[in-house]
Amino acid sequence: MSMRDLLRRLPQVLFQAGLLVGSLCSVSASAQPYGLGLPATAAAIAAWDIDVDALGRGLPPGRGSVAQGAVLYADKCAACHGANGEGKPADALVGGTGTLTNPGLSKTVGSFWPYATTLYDFINRAMPYTAPQSLRPSEVYALTAWLLHRNGIVPADAVLDAGNLAQVSMPNRAGFVADTRPDTRNAACSNSR
Repeated sequence: MSMRDLLRRLPQVLFQAGLLVGSLCSVSASAQPYGLGLPATAAAIAAWDIDVDALGRGLPPGRGSVAQGAVLYADKCAACHGANGEGKPADALVGGTGTLTNPGLSKTVGSFWPYATTLYDFINRAMPYTAPQSLRPSEVYALTAWLLHRNGIVPADAVLDAGNLAQVSMPNRAGFVADTRPDTRNAACSNSR
C-alpha cells in the first residue's frame, strides 16, 4: 500500500479504531466497579440541595430587612460591587432601568433579572465571591431586600422571607419567553413541577 493510499484511508482507520476502543471501554466500565468514592447518603444529598426555583420552592426559613441588608452589603459586597451597587470591579447590581433595548444596555438586578427568587438563589450559592455559601439564610434575605430596594422594586421598610419573596414582581419578569425548541425543554427544571 502506498503512502498516498494510507493517508487517504487514515480517517476511516482512525474512526474504526475509535469505535473499537470505545466499545472496549464501555464493556470494561460496565463489567467492573472502579472502587472509588462512597455511595451518596441522604444527608450528603441534602447538603447540596440548596437550589431555589422561580416559584420560591427551596427557600429556607429566615427573614431579612432592607436596613439589615444595607449593613451587610457595606461589609460583604461593596468592595466588589461598589458602595451603592454601581459596579466596579464586579458587575453593577443597581440601575440600568429601561436600557435593555438600547445599545448601552445594563443588565442589573432591576433591569434584567426576571425573578427575585433567582437573586436569592445566586447570592446564597455564590456570594460573597471570597466565601461562597457562608451567609446565613436571614443574611441572604436581607441582602436580597436591600438590592431590590436599591432598584426601586420593594419599599424601604420591606422584610423578605420564604412566604413573600416569590411574590415580588420584577420589572423584567415578562422579558423572558418560553422557548419551544425541543432541546431547551427540561421538565425537571421547569416551573410546571
